[in-house]
Amino acid sequence: MKSVIYLDNAATTRVRPEVIEAMLPFYTGNFANPSSTYKVAQENRACIEECRKSIAATIKADAKEIYFTAGGSEADNWALKSAAEAYAMSDKPPLCNNKNTVFDNYGYTGRKCLKGHIITTNIEHHAILHTALYLEKMGCDVTYLNVDERGIVRLKDLKKAIRPDTFLISVMYANNEIGTIEPVKEIGEIALENNILFHTDAVQAYGHIPIDVNECNIDMLSASGHKLNGPKGTGFLYIREGVELGSFIHGGAQEMGKRAGTENVPGIVGLSKACGLAEVSMKERTIKELSLRDHLIDRILSEIPYARLNGDAKRRLPNNVNISFQFVEGEALLVMLDMEGICASAGSACTSGLSTPSHVLTAIGLPEEIARGSLRMTISEDNTFEELDHVVDVLKDKIFKLRSVSPEYEDYIRNR
Repeated sequence: MKSVIYLDNAATTRVRPEVIEAMLPFYTGNFANPSSTYKVAQENRACIEECRKSIAATIKADAKEIYFTAGGSEADNWALKSAAEAYAMSDKPPLCNNKNTVFDNYGYTGRKCLKGHIITTNIEHHAILHTALYLEKMGCDVTYLNVDERGIVRLKDLKKAIRPDTFLISVMYANNEIGTIEPVKEIGEIALENNILFHTDAVQAYGHIPIDVNECNIDMLSASGHKLNGPKGTGFLYIREGVELGSFIHGGAQEMGKRAGTENVPGIVGLSKACGLAEVSMKERTIKELSLRDHLIDRILSEIPYARLNGDAKRRLPNNVNISFQFVEGEALLVMLDMEGICASAGSACTSGLSTPSHVLTAIGLPEEIARGSLRMTISEDNTFEELDHVVDVLKDKIFKLRSVSPEYEDYIRNR
């Protein structure tokens, strides 16, 4: 058995050796700034464009529709903020020109200068939720759709929420905590019928399930490299041709004038390599991960009482297992698993350390006391059945010990 069993691939993944190998030359011999005019620099420029073309092909897009970013959170911010500015700006008043302006944690300046209406959900990643809150404070109206007990958006609720001034719908492709895959194609159709922009945060889905931006009528899509065995600090935003958004970072003319700053050539090369590997291996990898995932779920639900699967049983990412264990404190369980060399999580890595239960789990109707006993295990093709069997055995032992000192469990058994 390995000294460490890694089951937190939704948080990040290990960089593939092929990706590292592809990146290394651009730290040494091919280090030139691609915006320079001499030959070696222009060779790097050409390399970036090849990477752009390669990545575009994985989602059936055109190369000119791919904009490189420093990750999924930046791409989400870009999509929402630029859409709000481009489609909802009211008379474009000057922003932040008062030296006495006070900023809060979301960058709010005390001025309202935007208008219009955005629709999103209450289970989005915080890169979307916090950006939506910022835009609300800047004057936009935001509707946060509830989801059903499986974490799926109700299309009738989406249709009902649309207003004459709705300019953007942002719904994640698949949830980062419970793995539920949303009806993206149907949402795209609704957006198209109503002439509304449709953005999807595909950070957890991209590279793991097939995505066709044209078939799903997606106008903007966010993706991140480190969720698919690429380097951290890399990602991209797909923006459909014809969607006119302003610059997100001002300065130079990089990224077709939309995102200034010297390009991260090694990161872009590594991202492209990882995307290509994920595309080629997706079918075979999915088959193996589904087998591992279902084996893990079946053993847990059949051998550990008072456990429930969170998210849709079938309409979920192939590597996602999210289980709530009643009468157990999730953080205590994580510590015990860590001591056994098992890496898992209670939810999104971006919210670890918070005392409140997961907003996703409460949104699907879990009581707080059950939500606090949840465990997210996200596998990879590198995991084995032997590892997962060992994890289940450890879980059975640790959960038994935690429940043995739980007054709530004792009361439940006494009064059952």
